[in-house]
Amino acid sequence: QIQLVESGGGLVQPGGSLRLSCVPSDGSTDIYDMGWFRQAPGTDREFVASITWTSGNAYYLDSVKGRFTISRDNAKNTAYLQMNSLKVDDTAVYYCGATTRRGEKLWGQGTQVTVSS
Repeated sequence: QIQLVESGGGLVQPGGSLRLSCVPSDGSTDIYDMGWFRQAPGTDREFVASITWTSGNAYYLDSVKGRFTISRDNAKNTAYLQMNSLKVDDTAVYYCGATTRRGEKLWGQGTQVTVSS
């Protein structure tokens, strides 16, 4: 079963930056859109950002606008989430999710992002 493979999480101080990457495990799945979601302890998973593969249209959670940028490299079938000016409230497990052109929903295992001094 195809999954999404995430990388790039870690520990960073407030104001710092991290870049997350996400790619299908087979490297070639035909993607319609891909996005990032996050879940902090005791909370529901929330949408963070998404991007449409063909058009490149991007959408963001209000609280990350101006700080986070989602992009994709079609040749590498990879999406990136550049996170700048990180805040303690951004601490969560970040999950990559995607919809394929066949309508399948794919998820990654999640990567921990911790913002702490």
